[in-house]
Amino acid sequence: MTERAKVCTDRIAPRDEMRFQPTTRASDRRVRAIAPIGKTWMNGSKLRVRFMGGSPAEQAKAREQAGWWTQVANLQLEFGNAPDAEIRIAFDPNDGAWSYIGTDCRGIPLNSPTMNLGFLDGGTAAHEFGHAIGLAHEHQNPAGGIQWKESVVIAEMAKSPNFWDAAKTRHNILTRYRADQINGTVFDPNSIMLYFFPGTWTVSGIGTKANEVLSSVDKQFIAGAKMYPKTGGTVSTATELKVNAPRRTTASIGKVGEEDLFRFSAASDGRYVIDTRGTTDVVMKLFGPNSETALIAEDDDSGYAYNARIAASLIAGDYYVQVRHYNRASGVGNYSVKVKKE
Repeated sequence: MTERAKVCTDRIAPRDEMRFQPTTRASDRRVRAIAPIGKTWMNGSKLRVRFMGGSPAEQAKAREQAGWWTQVANLQLEFGNAPDAEIRIAFDPNDGAWSYIGTDCRGIPLNSPTMNLGFLDGGTAAHEFGHAIGLAHEHQNPAGGIQWKESVVIAEMAKSPNFWDAAKTRHNILTRYRADQINGTVFDPNSIMLYFFPGTWTVSGIGTKANEVLSSVDKQFIAGAKMYPKTGGTVSTATELKVNAPRRTTASIGKVGEEDLFRFSAASDGRYVIDTRGTTDVVMKLFGPNSETALIAEDDDSGYAYNARIAASLIAGDYYVQVRHYNRASGVGNYSVKVKKE
């Protein structure tokens, strides 16, 4: 591989298409960052995938490498021609390799791709599917410790085959996430989410190698408590919540990594409030209408006594509520949940 390596880009969802419903909170509180914030799919989701072109061989390679993730993660990928598929893949050789991250895909117009596989070297398709299910670039891990020669990196990425401007290079290579923005692991030099970078680009003179398969840490992380554990429930087992029920529904996070799923039906348009109570520090996500993959809002501690609370204007339909402990890797405890129409 030459020093002018092919590198994929993260596509940023348009703000006006991905603006979350606001959550109510007191002025002295903050919603803790869940990172990438709001970009993980509901555990156990079935994501539909539609090809927008590509040869049979290209499509077969994409299917194969996508399967590397579903072998270990509690996710399903259904390949077909659904016009509203969550993941839509183009194969434009003039547009490089890129993907929107996780649930950002739901905010992209249905006639546009959410991923492009302009080249399929090594594990490129697996790398892009990693983005599609919510993973960021490993070299932007705050634990990575890579010190870049910024002027060198910017100059090299401006050349063929990338032709990036400085802003795109900073976004995709030089800028690290903050520790509170990610569900992260220690830096993994073998991750499929890490690209090859030559030593001439770093202050230490030590580069990275091209990784073409999922590493053991990739597999452990994607199947672990912070992402898509097999122990999680699915929408078919979701507990029903009655709107304006006289009593709260009690529940508990009994095992590390467990995620509770609830569903409720909004009989008419209006403003609905879903909140938790108790001493257990939980995070709540709301999906719908009539969809387990369309994320509406996410909240941690904007409710009473730092409990989770989402207030949103909803149309009539079925909705799903996902609740997990804030410390997805270790937290357990009891809580209650209720949904009401104001």
